[in-house]
Formats: sequence, C-alpha cells, structure tokens
Amino acid sequence: MSIFEIGAFLIGLSAIFGYLNHKVLRLPHTIGLVVIALAASLGIILIEYLSPKTQILEIVTGVLQQIDFHETVMRGMLSFLLFAGAMHVDFSAFKSRSGAIALMATLGILISTFLIGWVMWLSLNAFGIETPFIWALVFGALISPTDPVAVLGLFKLVKVPETLEAKMAGEALFNDGIGVVVFTVVVAIAVGDGGHGGDMGVMDVAGLFFNEAIGGAILGLVAGYIGYRAMYHIDEHNLEVLITLAVVMVTYSVALRLHMSGPIAMVVAGLVIGNKGMKFAVSDNTRDYVRKFWSLIDEILNSVLFLLIGLEVLIIAKRIDHLEVALLAIPVTLAARWISVYTSISVLSRWRSFTKGAIPILTWGGLRGGIAVALALSLPANEYKPTILTITYTVVLFSIIVQGLTIKLLVERVVSHGPIEEN
Repeated sequence: MSIFEIGAFLIGLSAIFGYLNHKVLRLPHTIGLVVIALAASLGIILIEYLSPKTQILEIVTGVLQQIDFHETVMRGMLSFLLFAGAMHVDFSAFKSRSGAIALMATLGILISTFLIGWVMWLSLNAFGIETPFIWALVFGALISPTDPVAVLGLFKLVKVPETLEAKMAGEALFNDGIGVVVFTVVVAIAVGDGGHGGDMGVMDVAGLFFNEAIGGAILGLVAGYIGYRAMYHIDEHNLEVLITLAVVMVTYSVALRLHMSGPIAMVVAGLVIGNKGMKFAVSDNTRDYVRKFWSLIDEILNSVLFLLIGLEVLIIAKRIDHLEVALLAIPVTLAARWISVYTSISVLSRWRSFTKGAIPILTWGGLRGGIAVALALSLPANEYKPTILTITYTVVLFSIIVQGLTIKLLVERVVSHGPIEEN
C-alpha cells in the first residue's frame, strides 16, 4: 500500500470508530477509540480462530506491519503533539511551579525507573524468566515517564485545579524528554556487552545526557525565538501558521540529526511561541488562526495515535509472552509512581503546601501511552523483547482505559475534601 492509502486507512478508521463511540459508547474520544479498536482487534483474532480461511487477520496485520509504530510516533507524530501541547501551557503558572515540575521530571523518573526495574527483575526471575537486571531496568526506563499526549488529553475531560494541572502538564511534557534520554542511556548500556550491561563510563553517560537534554533545550529555545521574531515582523495569518509548522518540522529534524532530544526541543519551542509569541508577536486574528490550526492537528494525530494503540494488539498478540508477569507489573508501576511522587512532594513540602489530594491525583493521573509502546517496539531483537513488549502493552492499556476513565471520579472525590494549594 502507498503512504496515501495507509493514511486513508487510519483516518477512515478513526472517523468510523469515533462516530461509533460518539453514538454508542459515549466515552471520551481517545479512550473510546482505544476501546473500539481493541474490541475490533480481538474480534478479528476470534474470527481467524473460528474460520482460518477468511484470512482477515493476515490482511489487516499486513497493512499494520507496513506502519513502523516507533518511527511513526517518535520521529513524526510526537513532534507535532508536543509542540501543540506546550503551546497551550501557561508559562507563568508553569514557572511558579518549576521546582516541583523539575524534581518530578528528574528525581521522580530516576526513582521510578530503578524501583520498577528492581521489582520486575525479582518478579521475572521468581517466575522462572531469567532476565538480566539491566533489561529489567530498560523496562523501568520506558514505562516510568508519564505520556504527555495522554495526560494533556485528560484536561479536555476533567477539571483539575490549576495548580495541579500546571504540575501534571509540565511534568508530562518534560519527563517525556528526560525519560527518553534515560531510556537511550540504559539501552546503550544493555546492548554494549552482549545484553548484560555495557562498559559505558560515567563521563560517557554524562556526555550523552548533556547532549540530548541540554542540547535539545538550547535548540528549542533558539528555534522558538527565531520563529517568534519572524512572526513579530509580519501580520499574515497563513504565513505565520506556516512559520510555526516550519519551526516544528525543521527543529525536530535537526535534533534527530544532531542526536539531541527532539521532545525537549519541541516543548521549549512550544512554550516560547505559545506564550511570548502569542502575546507579543501576533494579532488577535492570527492568534485565533494559529491556535485553531494546532488544536486541529492535535485532535487528528491524537485520534490516529490512540487508534493505533488499540490495533497494535494484532501485531503484539503474535508475541504475547508471560501475561501473568504483565498483570503484576500494573500494581508495581503504580506503586513506583506513588513513591516517586510522594518523595518529590515530601522534599518540596518544606517550602510550600500542597493540595490534600495532590499525591493520589498525580499518581493515578500519570498515564502511560503510545510513547512507551513505541520505545518497547524500538528495542533490538533479543530474547527479552517479547516479554518487555507484553508487559508494556498491558500496563499502557490499563493506564489509558482504567485510569483514564476513573480519574474524574478521583478528582471529584479528593479535591472537594482538601484545601486549595497555597503556592
């Protein structure tokens, strides 16, 4: 199939499943797409089991196998989704809570990565699945970051207090970039010595982290400022929309070429243009056009991404392995998330007060999504990949469907019984 035909297949299914959800299930749009796509996938598997001659599974998986999920998400869709998400973040609210965001996006990620890695290493080996610690740590690194696409989607469905929304959005936007850097480092170590841990030194790790994270932030700042200055000197809404599009595509391409963090570059560029650019560089008419354009891009790509997550079971089902350990990973991941959030808030509580429900909301609202699946699929082929992929997909489905559908009830319950955050 051509690229156009694959695009038509995905957009067509997104529209059909979205319509069915709107008319029948009435679930939140993205969650409804996952549920319907998952049901359709399981239905296809059942039909194939009952009547192998139909070959419907072979036909559909043939189309899906032409779509490289990792390349599509990490080297394409993610750039637009992160920029669109960052554009809508209020920088003043973000800046006033930068300490909490930075701590959760760094210390929180590291705590969660090592806790999940350690517990899953013990669990896997207890179930007789011999796995080196470094590969359990790889799973910890890819599942620890909350997914910015899924988390930002929550705010369309749930009214979260502004103070918590700023933390959740800021952490999700930045810990994705930090998490990908940590994942890159851990995988580099894992494959460096036959899969049992490589010989990368401290300076090698520090250099890789600096080039990815700090380099990405600087690149995003420069690109965002160039875009801002270009928009400042003109007043033509179509051209200014084109400038924002160019900032995203060119900057992300440069980041990939220079081995810098594209996600971090997109977040920084989005914050610059979404705040400074939208306030000082454009007219009211242009501001309306730019925001509507990126809102539409965000909605379309979100729909396709969550559709793919539901359909991906047709690919992953062929390599499902050790489902019992995958189910165990759900409470392990949530417990590690709780500990990382609790630790970060405990450190900061010496200087500021927090909403009574901050810890449970940040824990349960820290959704995992397509980025974790994309990272798992990107792993080099070895005996550990099928297990990691099964565990990752199980945690992601639980996160999107169960946590996504119940977070509103949690927010309503805990926020109404707690004091408003003072800072």
